[in-house]
Amino acid sequence: MIIGLDVGGTHTDVVLVGENGLERQVKVLTNTTALFQTVLTGLEKITADIDPRQIKHAVLSTTLTTNAIVQRKLPPAAMIVSSGPGIDPDAFRTGGNYFVVSGSIDHSGREIQPVNRREIETVARKIQSEGISHVGVVGKFSARNPAHEIQIADILKPYAEKIFLGHKISGHLNFPRRIDTTFLNASVYPVHKNFFEAVQASLKHKGITVPIYILKADGGTMAFEASVDFPGQSVLSGPSASVMGSLAFAPENAETIVMDIGGTTTDMAVLINRVPLLDPLGIELGGYKTLIRALRSYSIGIGGDSLVTCKDKTLKIGPERQGPAMAYGGPKPTPTDALFVLGKAGAGDRDRAAEGIKTIADELGVSVEEAARMVFDKTCLDIMASADDMVRQINKKPVYTIKELLKGHQVKPSQILVLGGPAPYFAERLEKISGCTVAKVPAWSVANAIGTALSRTTCEVTLFADTQKGIILAPEESFSQSVKPNFTQKEALELGHELLKQKARRLGADMSELEIDVLEDLEFNMVRGFRLTGKNIRIKLQVKPGLIRGYKDITDKISAGAEIL
Repeated sequence: MIIGLDVGGTHTDVVLVGENGLERQVKVLTNTTALFQTVLTGLEKITADIDPRQIKHAVLSTTLTTNAIVQRKLPPAAMIVSSGPGIDPDAFRTGGNYFVVSGSIDHSGREIQPVNRREIETVARKIQSEGISHVGVVGKFSARNPAHEIQIADILKPYAEKIFLGHKISGHLNFPRRIDTTFLNASVYPVHKNFFEAVQASLKHKGITVPIYILKADGGTMAFEASVDFPGQSVLSGPSASVMGSLAFAPENAETIVMDIGGTTTDMAVLINRVPLLDPLGIELGGYKTLIRALRSYSIGIGGDSLVTCKDKTLKIGPERQGPAMAYGGPKPTPTDALFVLGKAGAGDRDRAAEGIKTIADELGVSVEEAARMVFDKTCLDIMASADDMVRQINKKPVYTIKELLKGHQVKPSQILVLGGPAPYFAERLEKISGCTVAKVPAWSVANAIGTALSRTTCEVTLFADTQKGIILAPEESFSQSVKPNFTQKEALELGHELLKQKARRLGADMSELEIDVLEDLEFNMVRGFRLTGKNIRIKLQVKPGLIRGYKDITDKISAGAEIL
């Protein structure tokens, strides 16, 4: 069996999936002030009376790092940046503890100015005096030659607990995005490390010593131990769980909108023939532009627990959430309360729900039942307006899926898949509003946790070769070796495949199910004085995101049992 755990803004869902489909499910209220305890409670409940030997592994999805960035509650981190002439790294400042230092390497990987050891030591002492123990180091062309970043890190070691090097975080040459990406990894490190240690301690207490994985923003997983060195990979794992939870149930030959309607937000994405769209350059979050590859998703502040207000006879749904619905003891009216009044929801206090909706009805001058219908309609209309806007935004740019670039393609969804706790109540109304066919994902209330459990390990490798200098390197993997002047693009591709397989094995991938994509396969001639002096070769490969081998047996059984959940 596999444990899948998804931390949402309102609930934390935990499932056990196995040969019988959905073996067990648990839903725990998310305490935003004690998220670690929330996660631990869910793990305790899902493994109660379970023989630890029956559990194969666990996969987790977390909002901790995302929330820290969005809410600007990042632990302090320092950045040391060098670029040399041609660009001012001060333009990409990430905060107060940002130090621009001398030393530079050019685009070919050749040293132009050496690192000044005394300067770095002075900066290191300053960082230490500020009580900062996590540092990011980025050089403009470190992806071509990481020597300066490595040298700076060696000088910093006595002064810092954890050092993140830009060339290991990303092999892309996009200097501003590499700075932001490295900074976020350094900043969220203590948050993610605490989460990692809490989960490990909980499973150990239960006698469960299985491999643990974490869901990444691109819909793949990585070994939990490895994620401590790349904590930024956990950013936006929540929305990717929505996509992965719907993949197996989407139509095979249609363009589908996925809507995860939660208590706090609605997360949306698009599938083309069961294939998710991709944000290939990197996500933007909290004002930071990163190189973190992610499934393309959109989140809006509308959910079942969104605050409903009325001013000048105009309804507003969200984006604020002040607690659960009044039917569940909350302080203010919500769309969920409207569902109670309309008889579409139960297991709560309908009278309290009606009391909340009455404040809206009085403002609108209508009956409580009519006000509930208006609130529910407004919620559905707002969600669909946002979905239409999402499609328009997608169609303004080239459309990338996790498999390919669809040149000139215009997305035209004809299907909607809904998941999340209130999904059944929204499906019928959304179908009438949208003109699309709308269906519920089986086991909709815990589909995110199921998708998390069934996601497979992904990773990527970027390889550079310069036959003039006689070197090939993969900076993120700390790999370099000499090559002959006649080294070929085909040889680079073969080497890239081998490095990717090694990395996938380290990250905990099932080697029997690897699917490898070639993202880049480029070769440029270098000419000097009308004479060919060598070649630049760039190879980029990735293990495709997707669902684990054998997932269909599990999801077929989940579908068969969905109606009795």
